[in-house]
Amino acid sequence: MSQIERIKQAIMADPQNQHYTEQGIEPLFAAPKTARINIIGQAPGLKTQEAGLYWKDKSGDRLREWLGVNEDTFYNSGYFAVMPMDFYFPGHGKSGDLPPRPGFAEKWHPKLLKELPDIQLTLLIGQYAQSYYLHEKVSGKVTDWVRHYQDYLPEFFPLVHPSPRNQIWMKKNPWFEADVLPDLKERIQKILGEEK
Repeated sequence: MSQIERIKQAIMADPQNQHYTEQGIEPLFAAPKTARINIIGQAPGLKTQEAGLYWKDKSGDRLREWLGVNEDTFYNSGYFAVMPMDFYFPGHGKSGDLPPRPGFAEKWHPKLLKELPDIQLTLLIGQYAQSYYLHEKVSGKVTDWVRHYQDYLPEFFPLVHPSPRNQIWMKKNPWFEADVLPDLKERIQKILGEEK
């Protein structure tokens, strides 16, 4: 059994996740040893949890478009790690999905990151990933972190969530499509190109 598989078994055996494990729901993450790009988002949505595949929804389609990669490269190349702030769908709230459970990332991310020695860039999608990894206040503005993404390079690249719900945000912030996305795509292609 690989170390990643051992970690997965430990996650499933954790009492915090008992409710999911009893239902046959496995944690959604990917940590191939060969990964060069790490994607840290909020938590799986219900659709992706039911599909058993991370970013398998409209948000994932848009994310892949932003990165300039197809589904095969995204899922099968071994270049992408995916480690949300919670590996399980946390449930529905009054205005969308509930936030990731506190303490989850603190417990499991360091163990997985030890197994990913070649990460060159970590994409931080949304306020929970950004506040945790950039050590910013969770009440901070995602717009500001994304606008000033160059301050966090070369390690981190903060992004707004690629959800279709953020179409209005993108219209209000045309600099994102004009300046940020071309830079992101170029960096991703450079990292992938180095591997070919």
